Amino acid sequence: MKIHEYQAKELLRAHGVPVPRGYAAFTVQEALEAAQKLGGSVWVVKAQIHAGGRGKGGGVKLARSITEVETLASQILGMQLVTHQTGPEGQKVRRLLIEEGADIRKEYYVAALTDRATQKVALMASSEGGMDIEEVAHATPEKIL
Repeated sequence: MKIHEYQAKELLRAHGVPVPRGYAAFTVQEALEAAQKLGGSVWVVKAQIHAGGRGKGGGVKLARSITEVETLASQILGMQLVTHQTGPEGQKVRRLLIEEGADIRKEYYVAALTDRATQKVALMASSEGGMDIEEVAHATPEKIL
């Protein structure tokens, strides 16, 4: 089963896990409404596709004004997002997550994965996480639990 980031965060929120507030948007107008509903002065406009590497592929951008939310939503919605996980054909972006900005002091990586060999869920974590987790896994695998 594949779910988008916004769906995963809804599940986490429903079970008491603190996650940033955000709303799914299928149109530029919905993206604007989401940013206005969230309030604040910084938002993250995130492409929602079933692949990692969205940030490095240009699918995650920081907006510092409502006008910038509109511009970024227009650019990202409908784009063919190519990442290291999509292959050269990429995936078409049909929805966004508009999320409140956060003051990030330290990034961590946490994932729940299905281990096909054991048919069990495996948890993976690293204090060196974020956008470069594949690089961390390759260069310093001891930093991943």
